[in-house]
Amino acid sequence: MSIRQKVEVRGGAAVAVAAVLVLALAGCGDTEKPKGSEKPAASQSQGSAPEKSTPAADGSTAPVEVIATTQGPSGIVLEINSAERDQDGYLTVNGRIKNTGSTAFGNTVPWRGDEKTASPASVAGATVVDNAGKKRYYVLRDTEGRCACTTGVVMIKAGESVPFFAQFPAPPTTTSEVVFGLPTFAAIPVKISG
Repeated sequence: MSIRQKVEVRGGAAVAVAAVLVLALAGCGDTEKPKGSEKPAASQSQGSAPEKSTPAADGSTAPVEVIATTQGPSGIVLEINSAERDQDGYLTVNGRIKNTGSTAFGNTVPWRGDEKTASPASVAGATVVDNAGKKRYYVLRDTEGRCACTTGVVMIKAGESVPFFAQFPAPPTTTSEVVFGLPTFAAIPVKISG
């Protein structure tokens, strides 16, 4: 096969693959618009949910439960919405970090803990402490050292709310409460569900 024939075959294959992808993506569209899918208000940041509400399974909004709150520097507030133990032996803490101040907050570097390369701009410095078992648990890492937590938290604008999660090894099932800590915030007790 000559070089010219190879180029024609490869070019034709690329066109065929592109056509299949276009058809596949077109088939994924839904003609019915889901309820509550209006555009967010201009004051909401892209990708963040409205304050104090979250989409429920049926598409409606329900109030978000706040199970613990702690203050940080410069009007930053950390809210914990859940701490769930799963059957695989993990504890996942979910919440929001809110900037209640009047200026943007950019001092998020301490939240990454000692992490410098694998998980920059993250909440990898978070810990949970099982006081009953006298153990401290750190955020899980994958084989390349990346944290099982929220990354990319560089700047939080005034009035903005950023969701976060951090996953830990779960303490024993006899432990029903842990103390959650994130650098620059006061540690807070959190009830475990699941």
